[in-house]
Amino acid sequence: MSDFWNSRTKNLSPYVPGEQPKDRKFIKLNTNENPYPPSPKVIEAIQNNANETLRLYPDPECTEFRKAIANRYGVKTQQVFAGNGSDEILAFAFASFFESTKNDLLLFPDITYSFYPVYASLWDIPFRTIPLGEDFTININDYKIPSGGAILPNPNAPTGIALALDDILSLAEFLEKQKKVIIIDEAYAAFGADSAVSSIEKHPNLLTVHTLSKSASLAGLRAGFAIGHEKLIEGLCRIRDSFNSYTLDRLALAGAAAAIEDRQYYEEINKKIIATRQRTAQSLKEIGFTVLPSKANFLFVKPPKLSGEELFTALRENGILVRHFKKERIKDFLRITIGTDEEMDTVIACCKRIN
Repeated sequence: MSDFWNSRTKNLSPYVPGEQPKDRKFIKLNTNENPYPPSPKVIEAIQNNANETLRLYPDPECTEFRKAIANRYGVKTQQVFAGNGSDEILAFAFASFFESTKNDLLLFPDITYSFYPVYASLWDIPFRTIPLGEDFTININDYKIPSGGAILPNPNAPTGIALALDDILSLAEFLEKQKKVIIIDEAYAAFGADSAVSSIEKHPNLLTVHTLSKSASLAGLRAGFAIGHEKLIEGLCRIRDSFNSYTLDRLALAGAAAAIEDRQYYEEINKKIIATRQRTAQSLKEIGFTVLPSKANFLFVKPPKLSGEELFTALRENGILVRHFKKERIKDFLRITIGTDEEMDTVIACCKRIN
């Protein structure tokens, strides 16, 4: 705390990212990174653009990247927004679409991506968390109340449980009548959930947000995008250009566009992750773990004997990093990113030995 901080800074509770070890080598399964390398075409594109043009500012409209996304998803380029990772886009979206008034509470789950309350606090947006069910599922009817809008991850994090597309669209229709926005955070949708992108024409209040960090093996590149009605995209641009017009550098733009275009490569590696996820889930169930049904590139699991914190510590001592959240309802669960088959075999063997 400093006397020089303003009240906004003093009152923030910042997001805490997963540990990034610097001195010790771990099997790193704590931040949902893809265990496979980026497409060779991504590396080639970045190398080809590492030239004298770096002296020039990048394209502020991210045109080629947005064109690649539009072509991939069958939308208009004007319906695509690009940003420095989905986190930046989410921050812009909170600022663009949700009000700072007590009668317009933003809705999101009580157990979800822990950046949402941080964004809400940053922009002075009042919010209400809606409890997940006993089985950690989202009941869409709980969100059909007067509000300032809603944001839902699909699949949810850290549970990995996905919503049916029909549920999402029924809420979009409900909120549209109130002239409120619904954001669907599709960070993990490529691993088995239904995307809502195809419904943006029908629902002008629906914005989907995406990242290349997970499904495209580019957590180190920091590139993301949103797809929605042209007026929603215009709102995001107004916030961006009031903050920083050059959100993606030249190398990131080249690499990100190449990743979007190499669909076949990424579909193949992500099919591997899905298969490994299913095998790991079954193996952990066989030794007594509670494993929530996941459509993400991670599992949310509860050990049969140890507490979540005890297993987290034991795995770390054995060179395996996973994620533990100390929130009351989930303190005995761990979120385990899906790694390679070899890495997951090590996790399973370790869990058998220490439980």
